[in-house]
Amino acid sequence: MYTASGKSDKSYLLREHVPLVKRLAYQLKARLPPSVEVDDLVQAGMIGLLDAVNRYEDTHGAQFETYAVQRIRGAMLDELRNTDWLPRGVRQNMRKIETALSELQQKLGRPPTETEVAKSLKLTLSEYQDVLNDSGGHQLVYYEDFHDPDTKEHFLDHFCIDDTGDPLQDLLHEDFRDAVIGAIDALPEREKLLMGLYYEQQLNLKEIGAVMGVSESRVSQLHSQAVARMRAFLRERAWTGLA
Repeated sequence: MYTASGKSDKSYLLREHVPLVKRLAYQLKARLPPSVEVDDLVQAGMIGLLDAVNRYEDTHGAQFETYAVQRIRGAMLDELRNTDWLPRGVRQNMRKIETALSELQQKLGRPPTETEVAKSLKLTLSEYQDVLNDSGGHQLVYYEDFHDPDTKEHFLDHFCIDDTGDPLQDLLHEDFRDAVIGAIDALPEREKLLMGLYYEQQLNLKEIGAVMGVSESRVSQLHSQAVARMRAFLRERAWTGLA
């Protein structure tokens, strides 16, 4: 749609692409923890759409929707990174745990115990469990995983289906889903049970504790450790090409 002067009608472009913003927001929300509100994603996406409308020129040689999708997704990811609440120090501690889990798994040929991981990190068992407690909310995929400033290449890149660099499509790809299933299957039985109760049965930590006969705090520790095992598994499969 164009104005009388032959320019793209910006108000028309804005109105017509509101459903696109909502669709992209729900696609992203499906891959994020419950604490993320879809309305916040939509709001950020609308800012991205407005930016796309204001910057777009027909001479770009691309369809507006193609250009807008990049701006909308970028705005949503920026919003997620800005609201990411897990402290950087905690994230770094969990990466150390992921590395220890991976190295011990390779050395022992089985999932390492908490005591073994603690010893590898030169921590007492109590100190190790405190680190797990501090990382409550540890996630399989972090917002910074899309554009990790600490590494030139992130393990998610190995699950790309093409060279477009689209992180949302990476997560939707069959290879990534299969790898996640493999990571769950590789968990110790107790942690596998916990993940099933939490994500499939949608029980809260207190309810899971009642089922497993442990405290809510203990469930949080085991959840953090299970997610760290899964991230370590995915990293290993990415680097060895087994995903």
